[in-house]
Amino acid sequence: MGSALQSLDYAVFLLYFIIVSGYGYWIYLKKKSDENTATDFFLAEGALTWWAIGASLIASNISAEQFIGMSGSGFAMGLAIASYEWMAAATLIVVAVFFMPGYIKNRIFTMPQFLEKRYSPLVATMMAVFWLLVYVFVNLTSILYLGAIAVSTISGFSFTACAIFLAVFAIFITLGGMKVIGYTDVIQVAILVLGGLFTTYLALDLVAQQFGTQGAMAGLGLIKEQAPTHFHMIFDESNKYYKDLPGLTVLFGAMWIANLNYWGCNQYITQRALGANLETARSGLLFAAFLKLLMPIIVVLPGIAAFVLFQKGMFQTEMVNAAGEVKPDKAYPVLLNLLGPGLKGLSFAALTAAIVASLAGKANSIATIFTLDLYNKYIKKDASEAGQVQVGRWVILVSMAIAVLVAPQLQKLEQGFQFIQEFTGLISPGVVAIFLLGFFWKRATANAALVAALATIPMGLGFKQWMPEVPFLDQMGYVFLSLVGVMVIISLLDPKSKNNPKAMEVDTSSFRTSQPFAIGALLILGVLAALYIVFW
Repeated sequence: MGSALQSLDYAVFLLYFIIVSGYGYWIYLKKKSDENTATDFFLAEGALTWWAIGASLIASNISAEQFIGMSGSGFAMGLAIASYEWMAAATLIVVAVFFMPGYIKNRIFTMPQFLEKRYSPLVATMMAVFWLLVYVFVNLTSILYLGAIAVSTISGFSFTACAIFLAVFAIFITLGGMKVIGYTDVIQVAILVLGGLFTTYLALDLVAQQFGTQGAMAGLGLIKEQAPTHFHMIFDESNKYYKDLPGLTVLFGAMWIANLNYWGCNQYITQRALGANLETARSGLLFAAFLKLLMPIIVVLPGIAAFVLFQKGMFQTEMVNAAGEVKPDKAYPVLLNLLGPGLKGLSFAALTAAIVASLAGKANSIATIFTLDLYNKYIKKDASEAGQVQVGRWVILVSMAIAVLVAPQLQKLEQGFQFIQEFTGLISPGVVAIFLLGFFWKRATANAALVAALATIPMGLGFKQWMPEVPFLDQMGYVFLSLVGVMVIISLLDPKSKNNPKAMEVDTSSFRTSQPFAIGALLILGVLAALYIVFW
């Protein structure tokens, strides 16, 4: 078992830190002397290419919650957790085909802006507040918590020191705006994929060595042999983790709600594509879908390998706490500790970059929603472009400070990834119901959307309280169907809905895609079908 970081590791990491933070700070100074524009800072309008959009989507998405949280879930429940990644690839195609035309045609830059145009300012404000609360207290905090666990485990520094370091590092990147985040992410995703594949290779080879053979392919065969229950994608009710991934729900049920909310109605994600034209945005989303197919190899297989190694007696000290509880979220960090000097520093830098990129993207989205959808409308309507950028930067600082204070409270969690899914799931049904009906049903009214926005959290908490035996994904599905029913009834009872002035005109011709996009989408769907057939 490798020890903590050595001098060469620190040298490699320090070089990486200087390059990334120095570049971010240079952009910050450059923009400080140029004319500051809000669209440039928050959206990088027209500046990101398709490959930058796709890479930024993945670099922002692949963070501690994937590397650490999903590897931990891979340790605990196996390949089934990959449904979040593989079904996301299918969801990205749906978003590219059906959602992006509406956003781009209507010049939508924030999700509350869409709600205001389609429904009313009250609905937009209500959801803006919801999003800010979830983004700050669940998403940003969870990313920082899981990231600090990883950095602390590998470096040996305290959790608090690592959380502060990550937050400060992310601030350097975020202050440069979305353009800096977007193009920096291209470098990050290349390092993440290569470094992630190398770590997977190392983990599988170590498994092979423990069983008297060698080679990653031999290791892959051995983990399938030694942990056969970890290679089922669809759980039945006898599985202890059925409540986390309830059978066919992941294919035909509420997994779609979770993914449509994340990839189609989430400022943090859609923001990268909203500043581009339709063709560029679609190409970026398709590129991200291809990268999504690789993610379980990078973030799930190491967790399964760690499980097999743990069963062989390894990692007992590192993964079991003082109370004798196994902590799955430490699976990936202990694997990184197996790397030799220099390589460990590089992998550590790549993991840190993933965490920082995700923190930066999330903080930028928080600043975007607060500044454009709350500050500009209710605090200072005549704010200058430079003033908006300055407010956005202060919001970034405040949100990071909150995350640093709240993150230590999450250390009691068993699986960080499941925590994120369950709590964001409280608003996902309402968001998806409001957006889907807003896009594709002209009679949906502002009152109906307002009721759905107000009801989604209480209804979700009600299901958790009164039907705790029902899997949370199924709870999301029931809440979604209930909210759609409520919205339909309220809208139909309103005579004005027949000629709704807020209705969106859907141009079905905009759903047509280019031939290369169609071929790429069919290839992705074919691969997904094969994966689920093989690992059913």
